[in-house]
Amino acid sequence: MRKNFIRDFLIISALFIATFYIFKIGLSSTVANIDVTTLYKELEEGNIDQAEFQSRVINGTFKNAIDLEGKKYVDFRTQIPFDNNNLLDTMVEKKVNVSVKKEGPSFFEIFSTVGFFVLTIIIFFMIFRQISSANSNAASFGKVKTHIQKNIKIKFTDVAGCEEAKEELQEIIEFLKNPKKFTNLGGKIPKGVLLIGSPGTGKTLLAKAIAGEAAVPFLTVSGSEFVELFVGVGASRVRDLFEKGKQLAPSIIFIDEIDAVGRHRGAGLGGGHDEREQTLNQLLVEMDGFETNDGVIIIAATNRPDILDPALLRPGRFDRRIVVPLPDVTGREGILKVHAKNITFDEKVDFESLAKGTPGMTGADLANLVNEAALLAARKNKDRVETADFEEAKDKVLMGLERRSLILSPEEKKNIAYHEAGHALVSIFLEHGEDIHKVSIIPRGMALGVTVQLPKKELHNYSKEYLLDQVAMSLGGRAAETIFLNTCTTGAENDLERATELARKMIAKWGMSSELGPVYYSSGEEEIFLGKELITHKNISEKTSEKIDEELKKLILNQYQRALDILTGNKETVEHVVKVLLKKEVLSGDELKKLIKKKKAIDSQEA
Repeated sequence: MRKNFIRDFLIISALFIATFYIFKIGLSSTVANIDVTTLYKELEEGNIDQAEFQSRVINGTFKNAIDLEGKKYVDFRTQIPFDNNNLLDTMVEKKVNVSVKKEGPSFFEIFSTVGFFVLTIIIFFMIFRQISSANSNAASFGKVKTHIQKNIKIKFTDVAGCEEAKEELQEIIEFLKNPKKFTNLGGKIPKGVLLIGSPGTGKTLLAKAIAGEAAVPFLTVSGSEFVELFVGVGASRVRDLFEKGKQLAPSIIFIDEIDAVGRHRGAGLGGGHDEREQTLNQLLVEMDGFETNDGVIIIAATNRPDILDPALLRPGRFDRRIVVPLPDVTGREGILKVHAKNITFDEKVDFESLAKGTPGMTGADLANLVNEAALLAARKNKDRVETADFEEAKDKVLMGLERRSLILSPEEKKNIAYHEAGHALVSIFLEHGEDIHKVSIIPRGMALGVTVQLPKKELHNYSKEYLLDQVAMSLGGRAAETIFLNTCTTGAENDLERATELARKMIAKWGMSSELGPVYYSSGEEEIFLGKELITHKNISEKTSEKIDEELKKLILNQYQRALDILTGNKETVEHVVKVLLKKEVLSGDELKKLIKKKKAIDSQEA
């Protein structure tokens, strides 16, 4: 805005000055400016035809053009000398036509004056326009950028994997369709619904489906759009949002990522005048204050309910807290079928088996998988998406994109093969080990080799034995390096990190240590800006902390020894698997199991 003002001012000023000087130069190019001596000389020679006296200037015409600086001039201009009386007498004597013009402003004076006023008016107009624009922007600064959607086509049939959540939301839809059904009995509909779930589980899609089922306007805004640098803007935007909702009532207001503005108060950042807290206070008042918001339902989504302010979660505000979990096998199958409606796929595609092979994936992950499969099929010029495309897309999502351009030396490939074989065989020989989906020594994503596991069955509660086997499996790669390569590499970094994190949780959080007992040991560390106190104190002693470290090291070393024992007892099988893996580069779980069975059968025959 400021740049435009300066640019316009400079352009107008330049045009005015250029016009003035062009006119002045053009005018002066035909008039000779002579001195008094030249005037008397030409007068004595009788070469002056007429002269006009004006103020202190004489404008006149020569009878015959004179030559000055190589140019011919007929008209002249000069200053009136002090002895102008003698000059007049001489002119009369030489029969010059003499006239006197009344004193008044010259053309240049008029032009300059008028031009100055015109330029002043233009500048004033520009300043007024800028001020009006600034006032307009200032007035709209407190308005929230709300996205209003009407006639939403998304229905509950387009949402899969969260049947319990949909059932819980049915009465919200009934209220929006027929509020008298509830108000006649004196009942009050919940004012707010908080959708809680991991990123990608479909919270936003579920909120849209509610608006689509109820056929009401859907106002969406992100929690981060409320907070600005200037104090009071966030509260003003909250008021504006609810005003828009009331005007469109019955309507749904959806606030995505509400933890951006609804974090726990009292963080000590900015005291009572913290802009974020002021915004939260206004939100609390609007949801359950003196004003009534009849016909307006507030739906919010977050994946961090633990950091929300308690006042936001009490009855009267977010009455309903609905968990949108990761989809189970049935839910994943439904999600895959929903997204597969938008592509052309082969009838032989088995979505049930595909769903079984994608545990832990969210709705967004599955949508991405279907899209990746369609892109892969299009790249191969197919007219429909086949099972092989879905499997390739699944591997790409689970393991990352293949990096075949990365050339590994034979020595590096051998090291990676032993490392991945160690993971796979330890998992297969453990009682609670998970199934192996695929083993690859082709670099994928950030990894040089990958071993992907799939659970034998979906678990929601983990036993100590299962967790110990997971730690042992993570250490299988390092164990194989130690036994077969007599060294260790940096490739085990992620494995050690995962094993250590899991072991620490077993000891300090899940009470699975016989030495420390069933006690939860919190480190007392809080992230800054989480809405809690900035300075926290450890609630465990140094002695206990040392015991936790000792138990952690003991647990990991025990599981590392288990991995060493398994691989030492199956050396020939490991060597056989590595040999085939170096040749084929990729082994599926079924191929790996057949390879192990075949090796055992050969060994038994030789015995």
